[in-house]
Amino acid sequence: MKLYTLITGASTGFGKSLAIECANQGMNLIIVALPNSGLIELGEFLKSNFNIKVMVFEMDLSSKKNCNLLYDEVKKRGASVKHLINNAGVLSRGYFEDLPEDYVVTQINVNVATPTLLTKLFLEDFKANAPSGILNVSSMASFFHLPKKQVYSGTKAYLLSFSKSLRKEIKKYGIWVSIVCPGGMNTTTALCLQNRRLGWLSRTSILDPEVAAKETLKKFFSKKEVIIPGAVNKIFMFLDSVIPTAIKNKLTANAV
Repeated sequence: MKLYTLITGASTGFGKSLAIECANQGMNLIIVALPNSGLIELGEFLKSNFNIKVMVFEMDLSSKKNCNLLYDEVKKRGASVKHLINNAGVLSRGYFEDLPEDYVVTQINVNVATPTLLTKLFLEDFKANAPSGILNVSSMASFFHLPKKQVYSGTKAYLLSFSKSLRKEIKKYGIWVSIVCPGGMNTTTALCLQNRRLGWLSRTSILDPEVAAKETLKKFFSKKEVIIPGAVNKIFMFLDSVIPTAIKNKLTANAV
């Protein structure tokens, strides 16, 4: 039975860069993303350029039904998952009072329920293929409290806590759990334009997804628990630990 790395949200941005870097390291891949997101083209590119096996699943993972369907299809094809990268996520979109209810529920489903359920479904695969690993993609927003990121920050904080607790539980099976908390990245044209408007210090923290992916996977395979890509972001985390809360609240009060 061939072993695979499963990556959700793999069609663009950080997920795409993680997929390419995993392929470059010779891993067979199961890549999942929304329909019409460029995933099929990415799968063909990976197969033709890296001499690996690639399974492509275009599906919306915001429902329990589709998470179970993904698991069933993977098993039908005789594949076994050694590494899981839970990257799929729904970003923030505005002030809480303005967010549609369906958007909030979908954000919670994709950011919280989906990675939790996929980890549960493939747990026996991880045990059988140990040493094996789970990489959950959180965000630096999980450490901070910012306007317009209220639900997003909450879901990413869940992933941070879930990952740390699960890591302690399942290390006895030879499974490690890592959590990566990236800062800003130039993942889309819109974000590139938005990032250019930031102040000098904030701009220095922005990473290209290819750079973040390389650093993340290097530390993931060294079994590091919490991964903060980028030197400037590590400095931000240090400053967060020493600056008084009252000052931090003033600095972030108008952040959007």
